[in-house]
Amino acid sequence: MVSLSREIVRVLVEEYGPGEVLARVSDPHWFQALGCVLGFDWHSSGLTTTTTGALKEAVKGREADLGLFVAGGKGAASRKTPNEIIAHGERHTIAAPADRLVYASKLSAKVDNTAVQDGYQLYHHAFFFVPSGEWAVVQQGMNDATGYARRYHWLSTGVADFVNEPHAAICSERRGQLVLNLVAEESEEARRASALLAAEPPDKLAGELRKAQELELPARHHIIGADLRPESFERTLTKAYEQPPENFESLLATPGVGPKTIRALALIADLIYGAEASVRDPATFSFAHGGKDGIPYPVDRPTYDRSIEILREAVNRAKIEDREKLAALKRLARQTGKRA
Repeated sequence: MVSLSREIVRVLVEEYGPGEVLARVSDPHWFQALGCVLGFDWHSSGLTTTTTGALKEAVKGREADLGLFVAGGKGAASRKTPNEIIAHGERHTIAAPADRLVYASKLSAKVDNTAVQDGYQLYHHAFFFVPSGEWAVVQQGMNDATGYARRYHWLSTGVADFVNEPHAAICSERRGQLVLNLVAEESEEARRASALLAAEPPDKLAGELRKAQELELPARHHIIGADLRPESFERTLTKAYEQPPENFESLLATPGVGPKTIRALALIADLIYGAEASVRDPATFSFAHGGKDGIPYPVDRPTYDRSIEILREAVNRAKIEDREKLAALKRLARQTGKRA
């Protein structure tokens, strides 16, 4: 699987350049198709971790030749991402400063764990980048209650604003859970109000939170204040108050500001300013991955088929043993119903 990944990447780089690999991994259809070609279960959350793992191993030691770098991974490996980015930057010539790439890595994870509160806890983060400084992210969260996963795709060329519709795609079977989506376009007022509130004295905001907890909120309200602790909220906001954030992005990037702090600010912003945050589920694709007994939602078949054809051509051109190539082509055939 690693050798096949390596040859597919090599063909893509030769044919289109390393930036194309970023575009491909940020495309959920192509990424899903690649996982299937490599032999991973299409309906398993493991497809994400194993496919990115195979890609990372495939380029390891060949980064200079391919012009492609991969950092991060599952669990403990994800926490090594910043150090790996910095190490690549020290060994190779990268147009973007390493600290900017580290910032992109950290903030993309912060967005999907904190600004998007959809019930999925991140446990996998892979950061792809090229010498020009462009990057892509593939990360995944798990909902422990349902056993289902949600995959988040990012592509730097499509990120005009880290906190306003930044994703290339989010893949998941929608489960109807409550969502707090502060990176939705319609959450702009809530983001602005939250950043303004973070510049207020922490004890004042903690007092507002206590008042909010005493209110009987309408049934439609999506921000639950019962599990928010004013004392902890006050301590966390002290750091933000000492260096008031310029905007919601800088608030989100503040160390220690996590989901509960953001949720509390969104609640107070709604009650004081009427700045209601979006509850729109950001998921845009559904492969029902994460549950092996799940029934898949329909996918965009023409796009999926185009992804398959790109992979078919790459496998045909790849310099791998005939037996391995034939097995890969048979897996492609099973996805499309066509002869290998």
